[in-house]
Amino acid sequence: MTAESASSPRPFHYPQPGSALHCGKVSLDALARRHGTPLYVYSADQIVERLRMFDEALAGRDHLVCYAVKANSALAIVKLLADKGAGFDIVSGGELERVLAAAPEAAGRVVFSGVGKTAAEIDRALTADILEFNVESEAELELLAARAKKLKRKTRFALRVNPDVFAETHPYISTGLREHKFGIDIRRALAIYRSVAGHRWLEPHGVSVHIGSQIRSADPFGAALERLNKLVRQLRREGIALKSVDAGGGLGIDYHGGAFDAAARVREYAVAIDRALEGFEGRLLLEPGRFLVAQAGALVARVLQVKRNGSKTFVITDAAMNDLIRPALYQAYHEIVPVKRRAGRPRTVDVVGPVCETGDFFARDRKLAPVEPGDLVALLDAGAYGMAQSSNYNTRLRPAEVLVEGGKARLIRRRETMADLLAPEML
Repeated sequence: MTAESASSPRPFHYPQPGSALHCGKVSLDALARRHGTPLYVYSADQIVERLRMFDEALAGRDHLVCYAVKANSALAIVKLLADKGAGFDIVSGGELERVLAAAPEAAGRVVFSGVGKTAAEIDRALTADILEFNVESEAELELLAARAKKLKRKTRFALRVNPDVFAETHPYISTGLREHKFGIDIRRALAIYRSVAGHRWLEPHGVSVHIGSQIRSADPFGAALERLNKLVRQLRREGIALKSVDAGGGLGIDYHGGAFDAAARVREYAVAIDRALEGFEGRLLLEPGRFLVAQAGALVARVLQVKRNGSKTFVITDAAMNDLIRPALYQAYHEIVPVKRRAGRPRTVDVVGPVCETGDFFARDRKLAPVEPGDLVALLDAGAYGMAQSSNYNTRLRPAEVLVEGGKARLIRRRETMADLLAPEML
């Protein structure tokens, strides 16, 4: 990694030869000494910059960026984005509570997605007066109508339609085909909208789509939005004028540390969407998550041992799969770098954690710069689906989290204690 520049996709850099890795102007070594390890570190400046990219690229169209809270639900990050005018895409009642706790004024900028909303979750969202529900089945629409009637609150909804667009990504995070559990077949949507036209408690407000995650080409987004726009035009001809189109999220990043022009990627995405929505004058909603926060975050870990076992060398860290499960779950790649560089040639190693599972690894047969016990390493691009998917497996305490803004760092989540873990249990 080289010194940080305006075109750098990450905020992590070595300011000068011999210095420790920094997040912005703050040394990761100093943060680890102060807060311990494993430790999540995020750049507030990077997150805000990524949000700005979307707003600039879509300046010619009425739009709202609804951050996908599932990517990283830290209250401080939710508040940071809310203060910059972002909306929020939530997939659970718990995520709604996080938005309301961090930024209650943002309730009207919330869209509620997800295939299994409960009556209690719907009631809470209705009373909070969120922007719209992204409805994923006819049964859910019936439930929404019943809850709206009971609470006497007319509610806005969008059908999440399944456009049957293939997105080349990991099968676990592809969501736009007919065989997936998400959404409603786009061929059924017209009849469903017709069936609720004039409903006392339901307002057909928009239409929604989400075809998957970590998609690197703008073409699938354009294809999906073209199909949505065709549906919108059909509905308009029948007197049903939708006010919003939700393009979902899914714009990917480069986890391998290569050349990556984030602003150019957003502009390409915006052009594809704008072209697909020609003639639509309503509001565009979009739901980026990973693209906003992934490269803004790193997981800092300390090397416990360097173990040689036959022909293999294992670098064992104090972070584990419970702290960052993406490599074990998705075979995901995260670049790993030493916080302080040593002289010497890279070695081929497995970087693993102490959890009692063979699947507890961060990298296999990876060329890694020399490290020794006691050294710190940083697992990059860990700001999305890192802490959000963490667990207490093996009764391990989850990491602390730090947010860096300019030259200042602040603790936004303390490290868990054993008392925290045992508190809900009874003998």
